[in-house]
Amino acid sequence: MTVRDLHGAQCVAQQRKGIAERPRTGSEATVSTPADRGKRIFWHRQLPPLTAEFMAEHTVEADSDRVAGAFVHGDELWGRCYDDLMTRTEARLLQEIARLGGDYAHVHDESIVPKHDPTTGNSWLHGRFTYTLYRRRQAIA
Repeated sequence: MTVRDLHGAQCVAQQRKGIAERPRTGSEATVSTPADRGKRIFWHRQLPPLTAEFMAEHTVEADSDRVAGAFVHGDELWGRCYDDLMTRTEARLLQEIARLGGDYAHVHDESIVPKHDPTTGNSWLHGRFTYTLYRRRQAIA
């Protein structure tokens, strides 16, 4: 089973629990609605507003906190690291949106891999996220 498969299984498990905010499965894209007005980060099949203008494509990387020992996908330590990684990734994306002068980020590709340091015995998750930066369409005067 690949890391991508394991990640997909984790998302399905979270969706069953009703806690997933980042949809990663399904065949239909969702367009933002008026309820999404304050939303700045759109994951995979979620789409930014139709009026958003393309700026550029970028990549951010983030690491979760390190935990003692090795973990197995789906155990409590993995879940804790995954949640921390997603929190840190969203914070990094918001920083990059502000730094680059955009309004929205649409994450369309990600890679999450487990890391382990044998000298300290610590484990963590490393994520690499590719996103498209958009800005609100400027009103023509």
